[in-house]
Amino acid sequence: MDPGRTQDLNEAARRFAETLADSYRLVYGQASESVERQQERAKEFSELVSSNLRQQAEPGRANAQRLSEQADRQREAYAEFLDTAFSRYRAGAEQATRSAQAGVRTLTDTTTGLLGTATGAVGATEEVAERAAEAAVFPIEGYDEMNVDEVSERLDDLSIEELQLVRDYEELNEGRKTLLEQMDRKIRRSSS
Repeated sequence: MDPGRTQDLNEAARRFAETLADSYRLVYGQASESVERQQERAKEFSELVSSNLRQQAEPGRANAQRLSEQADRQREAYAEFLDTAFSRYRAGAEQATRSAQAGVRTLTDTTTGLLGTATGAVGATEEVAERAAEAAVFPIEGYDEMNVDEVSERLDDLSIEELQLVRDYEELNEGRKTLLEQMDRKIRRSSS
């Protein structure tokens, strides 16, 4: 094989590997930001509920004590609810991670066979595979190809956590105001 052609193949394999790794990092970064925002919003919601209940209960000490206890029970119930909801998300993410890892291994093997000297250039770390897996559990399949009406039809079938995930994704990507407002209303109604 011509040394110039070999060098071209090696360079193409290196660029491909870099592009793939950058794509995984970008997708994982967006998913991580979305999860962080969801957790922060859940914390803010819990703090707001607790704060409002305490302010309303100030006129009567006995009422304040009962409302405070109720807020604590609600916070615990909400935390349990979130834990249950996120455990389902984690289970899906773990399955997707395993699938992504298998895919990465297959991709590595295929690339190695095709490029010979580029062995390992396309390999991805477990962390990159996990990032790709977390992005793979998006609640609306084919979302990026849907228009506002098509997405709107799917929103009623989503849990509050899934709705928040879709809302965050929309905000980061398309930013369609109509959809964002609609999702915000649904989230507020579900939180009431």
